[in-house]
Amino acid sequence: MTVKNKIYILAISLVLLGSCTTKYAVVKSNREEQNINSSLPVDSSIIKTYMPYKVKVEAEMNEVIGYTDVVLSKSSSLPESVLGNFFADAVYNQARKIEPNIGFVFPTTTGGLRNDIAKGPITVSSIFELMPFENQLILFNLKGADVLKVITNIAARGGQPVSGLKFNIKNKLPENILINGKPFDVNKSYWVATSDYIAGGGDENVGFATPISSKNMSILIRDALLKEVKEVQAAGNKINAKLDGRITKN
Repeated sequence: MTVKNKIYILAISLVLLGSCTTKYAVVKSNREEQNINSSLPVDSSIIKTYMPYKVKVEAEMNEVIGYTDVVLSKSSSLPESVLGNFFADAVYNQARKIEPNIGFVFPTTTGGLRNDIAKGPITVSSIFELMPFENQLILFNLKGADVLKVITNIAARGGQPVSGLKFNIKNKLPENILINGKPFDVNKSYWVATSDYIAGGGDENVGFATPISSKNMSILIRDALLKEVKEVQAAGNKINAKLDGRITKN
């Protein structure tokens, strides 16, 4: 078959295909609401489908992974809270196992503390309720000037959950800054770990836009919390977070 014949046959096929295509136009549409409430009859087939998964998930969520000797509460009239200190210390401990040179962590904002944890058993569900998001822990090597921006913004906001960092807030500005117990030096660089949300400017946080370097620590912040509680329990201890004056105000 010649090229000319092939083109001729293809052209005829396209014409026939086009002539066989039915064209539709909407002439009328109806809208109907389907209310979903307790008055609907139970569909046993749906229940049978999801029930095995529901049972498995509930068993996993209700697993007790540790205990706390105190109420982990986010309510506080101070620039720090018991829940915030627990959260930040847990992430700090786990982050330093990955990178021992971390200066401090700023893993969540005060607004990111979703719920208190009652005194007594801590379940997997407790941690998921506290940290329901898939936020990653990101490590930044920051110039001293950028570290100061981070801390100044924390001070301006009246304090945030941090660990490895200590300072006083005066007139909404930080003073007497200590990182890992040593005076802050603006001429040095520091390793700071935070969430991808905060690093991206969430809740109007600043200081992470121009790092010397950065890397994903390949751990969810929620997983860091879970690991910390489990490790404390495995060591035969209980969570005993407290206010310790890491951020003061006068």
